[in-house]
Amino acid sequence: MQRTTTRIAAAGALACTALLTACGSMAPMSTYSQAQLPPTIQVPTGNKVAMETVGKGEINYECRDKKDAPGQTEWFFVGPVATLSDRMGKQVGKYYGPPATWESMDGSKVTATQLAVAPSGTGNLPFQLVKANPAMGSGAMTGVTYIQRVALTGGVPPAMACTMANKGQKAVVPYQADYIFWKAV
Repeated sequence: MQRTTTRIAAAGALACTALLTACGSMAPMSTYSQAQLPPTIQVPTGNKVAMETVGKGEINYECRDKKDAPGQTEWFFVGPVATLSDRMGKQVGKYYGPPATWESMDGSKVTATQLAVAPSGTGNLPFQLVKANPAMGSGAMTGVTYIQRVALTGGVPPAMACTMANKGQKAVVPYQADYIFWKAV
């Protein structure tokens, strides 16, 4: 019995040592860099990252008449609905619109004005840079100057044709994007 207990204790000690060694050799978390982003959506100097979030949700579209093109139709962007989580997966807020609104769990929120977009890959929404309007309420969104939308997956209008026959039809498209919040230094 003692020999079995010793083996179990030795195996446990080895497992703990291996785990601690692995944790000790892990590289530290990287700092967000916008170096790989198109220049048009890079945040100007004088700002620093205040919060990094992952937005996961859906984009709503509706088949409508094309503006200034009588008799033609197109998928019209109606608005987003997404949950914002931190890098550990904990919900920290939500994103919805119109107007495009980022709201923290503490109740503070911002709307923004689009400054630039750039292609992010086939089948994905474009990269985006927006200038934040003054925050409503006080909390995490207070002082946010810019928001970048990066690391995109999905969200583009449906592949199904928008025609006069299906005018008024709604479509919900899943998407995911990182939203990087910046504040002035």
